[in-house]
Amino acid sequence: MASRVSICFFVLALSIFAFTKIGAEETESKEFVLTLDHSNFSDIVSKHDFIVVEFYAPWCGHCKKLAPEFEKAASILSSHDPPVILAKVDANEEANKQLATEFEVQGFPTIKILRNGGKQAQEYKGPREADGIVDYLKKQSGPASAEIKSVEDASRLIDDKKIFIVGVFPKFSGEEFENFTSLAEKLRSEYEFGHTLDAKFLPRGESSVAGPIVRLFKPFDELFVDFQDFHVDALEKLVEESSLPVVTVFNSEPSNHPFVIKFFNNPNAKAMLFLNFSHEVADSFKSKYREVAEQFKGEGISFLIGDLDASQGAFQYFGLVEDQVPLILIQKVNGDKYLKAHLEPDHIAPWVKEYKDGNISPYRKSEPIPESNNEPVKVVVADSLQDIVFNSGKNVFIEFYAPWCGHCKKLAPILDEVAVSFESDPDVIIAKLDATANDIPSDLFDVKGYPTLYFKSASGKLLQYDNDRSKEGIIDYIGKNRDKATSQESSKDEL
Repeated sequence: MASRVSICFFVLALSIFAFTKIGAEETESKEFVLTLDHSNFSDIVSKHDFIVVEFYAPWCGHCKKLAPEFEKAASILSSHDPPVILAKVDANEEANKQLATEFEVQGFPTIKILRNGGKQAQEYKGPREADGIVDYLKKQSGPASAEIKSVEDASRLIDDKKIFIVGVFPKFSGEEFENFTSLAEKLRSEYEFGHTLDAKFLPRGESSVAGPIVRLFKPFDELFVDFQDFHVDALEKLVEESSLPVVTVFNSEPSNHPFVIKFFNNPNAKAMLFLNFSHEVADSFKSKYREVAEQFKGEGISFLIGDLDASQGAFQYFGLVEDQVPLILIQKVNGDKYLKAHLEPDHIAPWVKEYKDGNISPYRKSEPIPESNNEPVKVVVADSLQDIVFNSGKNVFIEFYAPWCGHCKKLAPILDEVAVSFESDPDVIIAKLDATANDIPSDLFDVKGYPTLYFKSASGKLLQYDNDRSKEGIIDYIGKNRDKATSQESSKDEL
């Protein structure tokens, strides 16, 4: 569930990528993105050492924005030596859903880099505008690590806006070099790698080392870190730990966005401070916040500071409002959130300590409880979920939906008909909850896509509904799984 939270957050919060439209003459010309489906996928993929596949849904807005950029990139890459092939699969099509399952597609668009005839699959983690896609895939289709033979090579590859990892070796052979190469292959979708025989070519760090040593360059904190443990797992852990700033900055600067994504994908609890960076007290907040981040480094909390102007998607996702700023929010791995609004710089350290000591109650995002709830399908929000679903003593069939979801829109009239058929039955409730506007207890409900349907019987049994989504199928299921309403609820009704 935590990974799902992260994925949803990026879609809603970052608005990182700018999309442009290609001209009409391009849209009418040859299509360079191959169309794959269940019937030709294996045959085509098996013929390519390197192919990039987008899994999309026709109703997905982000997929529609990506489409012209993906096509433009495919056109440019078709002239690359060798050509880089881009393809797409409609993962919403019933016959293609097994492919989506095989490649662990949990949201749209999902882009996979497939190597060695499809035997290796990596997540695409690059830009989503044409030029960025082209640059990223050119690097991905080449060697995992580039040899650095001069200061000029190093200057071309290593800059002050990205992470770059260099292996320094006395010779390009042996166990250490092989392990470094394995690491580069494994992490190439996330990082850039180089290798050299001479540390004097590198811009920072001790130049006299002969190696073997791994030097990670980064645009924040201490600027470089050296590693000498060449076990692949140890190297990977050290790289991941060193690649996250003590405090990640979330603003409109594109070079910060990869670190924001890494922040939300890391396994720690996440502390987020939101304020107006142009406010006169911003520097005081940044200083105090960094002190706290340093204090709790290595204790399972990662820290981010976000500019109000860049954080509108985050505010929507977490149910925050601007007049709460400055505010700090901590989200645990299980989805629980803790909030302190109208923050002062000196509040940060004691509040985080209170959180660590378990003395703060969780914050829950919820729409207002409806003043009237007279429609056949009852509206449930986070603040009424317990009362309606678990404390009502009734049989409750509930849909977790997203307003933009095509499948949810298709189900809506069917659910209305189901609810109308039970209107005269006091023991059954048909309900819906907007999962994009309300927090859902992840320990009870596994909501990884929309719509997700659950049935809670009057006796308390909670079952996920994966059956036929027809009116008849749902009614039949409720009939077979319902219980008699509890006497407690009956007495409530009489009152």
